Amino acid sequence: MESGSGPITQFESSDPNKNKSCDEAFTLGKMFCEGKTKVVYEINTKTPGRCLIVSKDIITAGDGAKRNVMEGKAELSSATNAAVMQMLNDFGLKTAFIKGVNKKSFLAWKCDMIPIEWVARRVATGSFIRRHVGVKEGYRFSPPKLETFYKDDENHDPQWSREVLEEAKLKCGKIVVTPDLIDIMEKMTITIFEVLEKAWKSKNVSLIDMKIEFGVRQDTNEIVLADVIDNDSWRIWPSGDKRLMKDKQVYRNLKEVTNGDMQNLKENYTWVSNQLTAISEALNEDKNSVRVAVCMGSPKDMAHCNKIKAGCTELGVRCTLHVSSAHKSTTETLKMLAKIEDEASVTPTVLVAVAGRSNGLGPVISGNSVLPVINCPPPSEQWGRSDIWSSLRLPSGLGCATLLDPQAAATCASQILAQHTPLVWSRLRVKQMQYWIDLKQAN
Repeated sequence: MESGSGPITQFESSDPNKNKSCDEAFTLGKMFCEGKTKVVYEINTKTPGRCLIVSKDIITAGDGAKRNVMEGKAELSSATNAAVMQMLNDFGLKTAFIKGVNKKSFLAWKCDMIPIEWVARRVATGSFIRRHVGVKEGYRFSPPKLETFYKDDENHDPQWSREVLEEAKLKCGKIVVTPDLIDIMEKMTITIFEVLEKAWKSKNVSLIDMKIEFGVRQDTNEIVLADVIDNDSWRIWPSGDKRLMKDKQVYRNLKEVTNGDMQNLKENYTWVSNQLTAISEALNEDKNSVRVAVCMGSPKDMAHCNKIKAGCTELGVRCTLHVSSAHKSTTETLKMLAKIEDEASVTPTVLVAVAGRSNGLGPVISGNSVLPVINCPPPSEQWGRSDIWSSLRLPSGLGCATLLDPQAAATCASQILAQHTPLVWSRLRVKQMQYWIDLKQAN
């Protein structure tokens, strides 16, 4: 790692809206923290409040009692962490991760770490079944089981109950960990687990459990996901089969570590890194994999339709706009519908009908298509109370829903499509979490 007065790196971005904290050159400062598997450095830059985290070629177990050099682990851990954090950031979660710098390091916001490991479990295994005699391995938790452990290597990270955590009144930076903040971190932990579980399911891999840590950003006092998430952070079982595990537990289970064992571990960590890269690439492609087709009866409804489109885009759903009147050009409406249905054989689609006054558009589409149809009539101060009945009182055999708010229509359509794409599912889940947190903080 280069130090001194020369620049370590220069980020480049063509996006004028991109956070410029990623785009400045910086010089390496002093080391201010070193853990078992990483080192944290101060950096000198125009933007304060950031640091450089560098991974080591070290793998440990038993609170550091077991330790081996694993050549290439730093690069694999950094690549895994970068893929995970970029996914989480894209889903809308707040993390300390800013950007990868090189193959072994990344830029992060400085945080005062909260000394608690938050463990989410979908399946009972490992220490849980040792601590809870009578619970069989494989027991599934719905929702995921949450546990907290105080970070203290000398005492082997003792488990803390909710009551102990509340009474500890931990002070981290400028905040004290209150019951409300504990609630928020519990909610964030479960959400993070669920969205990563969904991502791994796309590769037929079961996320069994994982541990994460939170920190308080020194510049904003926000609680964010901090530290790293790499192959040391979870248990993952391909095809749900424990015998196929690819995570650090393979190392923990070794009584003696041979060169062959280390090679096998490296292959596992490489496999995990490659899988996450593939998942990340697939999520980017997911942005075009599902569609909402908004059909309006008049171009005068364009502003209303653009609100639906904006809501869909935010959730990662492609949205197309179409104009056709079921009353004035019924034949053309049915031709348009036939084309949309044909395209829906490849791209899962939900139709949203936007028509005021007497809404014939939604019912006509619903009566001639098996695709889900949502009516979202534009507002009308004079006739709105009367017009709405044309969307609600329908002939038998029609199944279109009706929502008045364009954002609600976008959300409903996205929820229907979420079963087809982890990206949309995860953005919805994170948005629900954020609504919950906002209400919690407002109370």
